[in-house]
Amino acid sequence: MKTENFGYKKLYINGELVDAASGKKADVICPATGEVIAQVAEAGKEDALKALESAQAGFKYWSKLSLADRTAWMQKLRTAILEKEHELKTAMVHEMGKTYGGAAEDIEAVVNALDWYPNAMKNLREEQIPDYENTHTHKMISKPAGVAVAYLAWNFPLLNVGFKLGPALAAGCSLIIKPSALSPLSTYMIGEILNDIDFPKGVVNILSGSSSEVATPMTTSKIPAVLTMIGSTATGQKVIAESTTSIKKLGMELGGNAPFIVFEDADFDKALDLAIGLKFGNSGQICVAANRIFVHKNIYDKFIKAYVKRASELKLGFGTKENSDVFMGPVVSRKDRDRMFDLVDDAVSKGAILEYGGNIPTDLPENGNWIEPTIVSGTTPDMKLFREETFGPVAGVMSFETDDEVLALANDTEFGLASYIFTNNHSRIERFTEELEFGEIQINGVKYSIYLPHGGIKNSGIGHDCSHLALDDYLVKKRVSTAL
Repeated sequence: MKTENFGYKKLYINGELVDAASGKKADVICPATGEVIAQVAEAGKEDALKALESAQAGFKYWSKLSLADRTAWMQKLRTAILEKEHELKTAMVHEMGKTYGGAAEDIEAVVNALDWYPNAMKNLREEQIPDYENTHTHKMISKPAGVAVAYLAWNFPLLNVGFKLGPALAAGCSLIIKPSALSPLSTYMIGEILNDIDFPKGVVNILSGSSSEVATPMTTSKIPAVLTMIGSTATGQKVIAESTTSIKKLGMELGGNAPFIVFEDADFDKALDLAIGLKFGNSGQICVAANRIFVHKNIYDKFIKAYVKRASELKLGFGTKENSDVFMGPVVSRKDRDRMFDLVDDAVSKGAILEYGGNIPTDLPENGNWIEPTIVSGTTPDMKLFREETFGPVAGVMSFETDDEVLALANDTEFGLASYIFTNNHSRIERFTEELEFGEIQINGVKYSIYLPHGGIKNSGIGHDCSHLALDDYLVKKRVSTAL
């Protein structure tokens, strides 16, 4: 398995590529081989404060530009990203272990966001409010909120960038992006692209470093008007707690524990296909992954047998462009792989059955973070596999008998992001649509797109990524009343 070396990447602050003030550098490790494939400037508090000042000045400039001018810059960035498409995909394969085909989803997301959000902004309509005494006219207008700070997860490095960059720039906000230290490489390369096209200074800033040195100074600062993130619920709670030095807008896409419910009248083959894709795609490192799979008892044995067969046929490997038949790569870190084993051990110790996997493949680099696709049957609510967000390629499957039973089990979680049901019973669909406690309910199929709202309830978040609703995070409303 041959890796590439991407050299050293600098911070992007105030329109320039710069070293960290401390001179520190951090290694970027390939999870497939354990090799160092790049170094990035590791930001500290001084860099974070500089980025805040830069973004504050950038906002004053960017917010005054017309939407047409902002759109032109966004299109220029979109074109430049597409010109570097192969390099960016290859970087994502190396930094977090996804396949080359999977990296295409990231590229598609970021270019679509840069293309779609200016039109969404253009199509926003001023709300007219009636005056019942006929003494005034009233309207609501939208204005950019200010400096936005985005904390991003490592699982979809550039998709996550796109979900923040598109609406923030279209709305007129400046943005500081802090990618995860586990996968900062491709985001730092976006900084290089911004530098190459002479993007306006301070409008976008990119830096990565420890939470205490970078995130906390930015979160507690009074400069940001918006804090937005994609990450775990625990991190979201920490950011909310630290943000109260001033009143800030919050937009958070947090943890998920999606139920995947297959009734006996479902399209069996479609449900099986999606149970494979939504559990083992991106090595299960997806917030909307099929976390808890509930199968009606009348088709449970058939499902388990077919599910194990399909999982055993998945090809593992280093998913570079040349290895187009690879379906699943490694998990992002050794710590995350160890957590997968812990989830399996806990479930088995409490009575679950390991149906397939649970081992380290012997034909792949031993320094990589490899684990077989793993299926555990007979999971119950007292198991970590039921309670926690798995975020890895371990599937927990359990049977159910009645609608009441599975509805109660599905809702028995602190999380409320995505949910999936497969049935052709229309009255059941209506009931589950009303009673499932999740921000997304997908029926007999799956679809995600830049124009479809993506958001959770309960401990899964605040606000939405994607769609026109994402603009709400970056806009403030003003009421304008005029006497007649």
